[in-house]
Amino acid sequence: MFGKILNIIDKILTFFEDWTLFLSVMGALLALFFNVILRYGFNYTLAWSEELVREVIIYTTFIGCSAAVKNRSMIKIDALLQLVPVLKTPLGFFSNAVTIIFGMMMLYYGWKMAAMQVMTQQKTIIMQVPLVYLYALLPIMGAGMVLRAIQVVYQDVQELHAAHSGEK
Repeated sequence: MFGKILNIIDKILTFFEDWTLFLSVMGALLALFFNVILRYGFNYTLAWSEELVREVIIYTTFIGCSAAVKNRSMIKIDALLQLVPVLKTPLGFFSNAVTIIFGMMMLYYGWKMAAMQVMTQQKTIIMQVPLVYLYALLPIMGAGMVLRAIQVVYQDVQELHAAHSGEK
C-alpha cells in the first residue's frame, strides 16, 4: 500500500519536475538566443531576457534539488565509504535523514519567507514578477526533497529486505 502511494507521488513529481524544468530552460534559452541575435544583429537589447534567465536559474536550482535526491546524485563525500565499506548502509540512511531534516527546514522557513514577501509585495525590477513566486520555490523544494528522500529510504529498506530474505 505504502509503495503504491510512493509510486503515484513519484510519477506526479517526475512529471512536474521534468516538464517544468524543460519548459523553463527552453523558454530562457529562446529568450537569450533572440537577445543575442538582436544585440549583435540590430544593436538592440532585451533587458527582460537577462532577468528571465536569472529567475530560471533560480528555479532550476531549487526544483533540481528534488530530482537530484531521486536520482541519488546529491554531492557526497565518500572517502570513508571507500575505507570502510561496511558503513555504506548506515551512512546512506544518515545522509537521507539529514536530507529529510534539511527539506523540512526549507519547507518551514521557506513558507515563512514567502509569507513575508506577501506582506511586502516586492517585485522584480524589469519584469515586475512578484518575488513571492520565487520565494515559494523554497517550500516546494523542501517538500519535494522530503518526499524524494522518503522514497529513497523506502527503496533502500526494500532492497535490504530482499537481500536478507535471499540469504536465508
